Amino acid sequence: MQRAYRQKHAPRCGLWPSPASEPLFLLMSPIRTAGSLFLLTPPELVCLPVVAFLVAFHQNKALIGDRGLLPCKLYLRSVQNYFQGRIGWDAWSYAPTVMWLLDWSDMNFNLDLLALLGLGLSSFVLVTGCANMVLMAALWALYLSLVNVGQVCHCHYLRWESQLLETGFLGIFLCPLWTLSRLPKHTPTSQVILWGFRWLIFRIMLGAGLIKIRGDKCWLDLTCMDFHYETQPVPNPLAYFLHRSPWWFHRFETLSNHFIELLVPFFLFLGRRMCILHGVLQILFQVILIISGNLSFLNWLTIVPSLACFDDAALGFLFPSGAQGLKDRVLKLQNEEAQGIQPRLRYGCLVRRLVNLALGVLVAWLSVPVVLNLLSSRQIMNTSFSPLRIVNTYGAFGSITKERTEVILQGTASPNASAPDVVWEDYEFKCKPGDPWRRPCLISPYHYRLDWLMWFAAFQTYEQNEWIIHLAGKLLAGDAEALSLLALNPFEGRAPPRWVRGEHYRYRFSLPGGQHSAQGKWWIRKRIGPYFPPLCLDGLKDYFSAREWPLPEPHPGTA
Repeated sequence: MQRAYRQKHAPRCGLWPSPASEPLFLLMSPIRTAGSLFLLTPPELVCLPVVAFLVAFHQNKALIGDRGLLPCKLYLRSVQNYFQGRIGWDAWSYAPTVMWLLDWSDMNFNLDLLALLGLGLSSFVLVTGCANMVLMAALWALYLSLVNVGQVCHCHYLRWESQLLETGFLGIFLCPLWTLSRLPKHTPTSQVILWGFRWLIFRIMLGAGLIKIRGDKCWLDLTCMDFHYETQPVPNPLAYFLHRSPWWFHRFETLSNHFIELLVPFFLFLGRRMCILHGVLQILFQVILIISGNLSFLNWLTIVPSLACFDDAALGFLFPSGAQGLKDRVLKLQNEEAQGIQPRLRYGCLVRRLVNLALGVLVAWLSVPVVLNLLSSRQIMNTSFSPLRIVNTYGAFGSITKERTEVILQGTASPNASAPDVVWEDYEFKCKPGDPWRRPCLISPYHYRLDWLMWFAAFQTYEQNEWIIHLAGKLLAGDAEALSLLALNPFEGRAPPRWVRGEHYRYRFSLPGGQHSAQGKWWIRKRIGPYFPPLCLDGLKDYFSAREWPLPEPHPGTA
């Protein structure tokens, strides 16, 4: 059946894969099939942008808005000043974002506008199952515009930002130019796009494998998984139990990780069957990671390029065989092809072929520094060599922390922070560990950005994470936007605290069935020392002024 399809469509558009890797006919457009929508269409076209833009809409104002922790207006002004106050090509090439074209007097409105536009377009694709190059290019440009003003909130540590942009960029060329048909007849998937996705999953997995064996000796002595479940950014409930697995199981997990990331990627080049096996193993691996941790939409996103390992014959069984269904329509097309009905050559198809070839050359050119990085003994991970983030280098958990530390923010209403009888009350974040009695949450694919930033901050000092002092000032003022990023404000319904401090704690899982577990504790924590000293709002005025941060307006009930 695929041979007949190639005979009909090869002169029309694109470059077909070789017989060893059949075309992704069922993957070439967003087709909404009941029960199979996520697996059988590129998820970045229908699901993941919805989550990404929803996260942006809910959190960006508090993080990078006019009165956010890291106002994007200040960032854009610093870029503008660096280029002598001009918003020209240099500024655009350094930070490509449509924010340059918008009025900066109300950045909250701009951030909401971009997020809602992206949410609306991606929701349309999700609901209708239809997309074209124009829609996908708009989604890519909108998210790129948010990422490039996000600063540490969209930093390189958050691999999924660049990975979503690279996947979305390839997704543009997966769709027809204008039409919104669920089964476009004139835009079969080209070999360039097919191998673009395969090249992406190859780099993701091999980069992750290489950075591990180069970065931390525990990956070589097979002990990393003894610590990973407890020290990962945001553990989930299953991680609590997996952490207590037998030592031999952790060794098996580590060996399996090396096999999946260092050897399996090369299956892509060993023929159709091995390529399909690669896809199956990678998807199963990502599902296991989804079950065992809260890595945002990263693992869901990594499944997307793995779908390029399959062909029509491998995917066809997933589609229902009812009348007027996708499979029925495909069969009708194939029957017409079998009868020798040949379409006339289209001019647009020649243009499309040239575009695909240009894309292949572009990806190859941008891959040069990525390949050199993979081959380097000083490999860096999760880096973009271009502000457009079209081809990036990836990696994960190049080093494993052996102990979990957390920064706990506390406030007090006492006028004297050093009084012996002062009572400090804890703020709780949405998902990161805090209250030892609180069960680890399950949020994937959603992403709480501030929780992740707090995880990174615990490895460093507050001087290296000045935004945390900005957050403390907002808590002192009872700022509603900042408090929206938290799960519990202990001063709810009363005046904000007079003082806020940061305390450093060491956390470890309680033992299932043990004394602490019997008390209902999921975590056992021990104080290490202060992270930053007690702060009051008046004492932060000069600090805020020096950084051009807007001083939080005191809550009416603040003394």
